[in-house]
Amino acid sequence: MFRHPLMRLFLLMVIAVGAPACNKEKDTKAIITVKRDGSAVQGAYVKLYAKPVPPLASDYSRMTKEGMTDAKGQVTFDYTGLYEQGQAGVAVLDIASFKDSAVAYGIIRILEEETNEETVNLEYAY
Repeated sequence: MFRHPLMRLFLLMVIAVGAPACNKEKDTKAIITVKRDGSAVQGAYVKLYAKPVPPLASDYSRMTKEGMTDAKGQVTFDYTGLYEQGQAGVAVLDIASFKDSAVAYGIIRILEEETNEETVNLEYAY
């Protein structure tokens, strides 16, 4: 069956085209939910950022993302482009959020090829 050279070439091409599709990279996302008194907060500002310490104080500005929460109090950040297959983990990032005079802080661990979720609770700054 596979003795004809063109048939072998065709089979090789099918394998070459199909093999990379077997290990498709999944999305790496961070979903931050902002609440105040147990209720979702729409229109809250959210910033994710890295805060490296020496001697690792490189430029981590590419990790910084900002957004506003939707009606469910959530904002989604996509880190798929920063993750490379085979890499162990992506980042641990600080969360800062505010709306009006209420603020919230937190930390989120971004794991590769997963949807990572964290909730922060706004409290009034006195």
